[in-house]
Amino acid sequence: MDAAQYDFAAPFIEPQGSPIRELFKYLGRPGMISFAGGYPSQDLFDRRGIGRALRQAYEADPVACLQYGDTRGAHGLRTSLARLMGERGVHCDADNVVVTTGSQQGFDLLIRMMIQPGDTAIVEEPAYPAAIQALRLAGANLLTVPVDAQGIDVERLEALLQTLPKGGRAKLLYTVPTFANPTGATLSAARRVALLRLAVAHRLLIVEDDPYGELRFGGEAVPSLLELTKTVEGAPDWVAYLGSLSKIVAPGLRIGWLIAPDAIQRRAIVAKQVGDLCTAPLLQEVARHYLDSGALARHMGAICGAYRLRCEALVNALQQFLPDELTYTVPQGGMFVWASLAQGKDATVLLRRAIEHNVMYVPGSAFYVRHADPGAMRLSFAAPGEAEVFEGVKRLKLALAR
Repeated sequence: MDAAQYDFAAPFIEPQGSPIRELFKYLGRPGMISFAGGYPSQDLFDRRGIGRALRQAYEADPVACLQYGDTRGAHGLRTSLARLMGERGVHCDADNVVVTTGSQQGFDLLIRMMIQPGDTAIVEEPAYPAAIQALRLAGANLLTVPVDAQGIDVERLEALLQTLPKGGRAKLLYTVPTFANPTGATLSAARRVALLRLAVAHRLLIVEDDPYGELRFGGEAVPSLLELTKTVEGAPDWVAYLGSLSKIVAPGLRIGWLIAPDAIQRRAIVAKQVGDLCTAPLLQEVARHYLDSGALARHMGAICGAYRLRCEALVNALQQFLPDELTYTVPQGGMFVWASLAQGKDATVLLRRAIEHNVMYVPGSAFYVRHADPGAMRLSFAAPGEAEVFEGVKRLKLALAR
């Protein structure tokens, strides 16, 4: 049936899907090596520990697993997540935590309560595509701030905020400050404090998305923006933190959480009530038992160690096979290497050749709001093994030769 016969809401008349998920149709090809997805390695799932937690959760209280639950989240899991945040330097209790169905839902809740069509929102650029997509569908007026090796350029952000029309302001800024997707960059401690001061001065809600912060395999840890709010007067009112178990336990659990000022948290619960009523109670109980067992703390060393080796393998392969064709930044954690083709080559054009050679990545154009770097590309080292990493880069070299 012709779509024109339906009276769609304006953002869904011609919606654009995720450019990354468009690549999934190639994953089933025999022998395909993918640097494309932001998936954690399935080889590193703690299958035994998660399976044990599943059995324990159901045996301990099958009714709690099978019945509707509190929209805010099961108290036991919220307590476990508050303890996890304490290990990250943020002191809170169960009442400060709202459990969400993945951190993406947490961002959706914030957008629904904060953004009306025409409201101004800011994203770092390049940025996580799903965040760009969510803000576009909400009708936001999207502005961007460039990033470098130390994260968001705070001076450029300050200049941007000062150019906004008198009486107008940006409502929120979305950032992944630690091992960013796609650049792998980490916002420096000095810039974090400066960003918090700007947030207070301009009444700008900072949305701190932190799915990769625990995946550090080099360098010194940097406090989260949420932790640093205690050092800047007024800052606790202007940070909303999104956490997730997807990259460190398993994305199939769909467990995320939101920590935000009381006024925001209260509205998030109302917004979630009309969305999914509650995050799946069974999965919440599995996550609680897994966290309370100490299994995550024991397993994180294996995850970070494996990612360190895979990142080193990717960097070594790039140096060996593509020393003059690519420039890139080596991350200290996370899942991504952000690279750019030399000599004006186009990463989108190259991708078609790469797929013919059974290797793929995400062109950088997916991560920009307006003016993309045509040569940019995101290479994820999380999913392929070290041998696959070397073979994948060799195939990229063949594709470039064409």
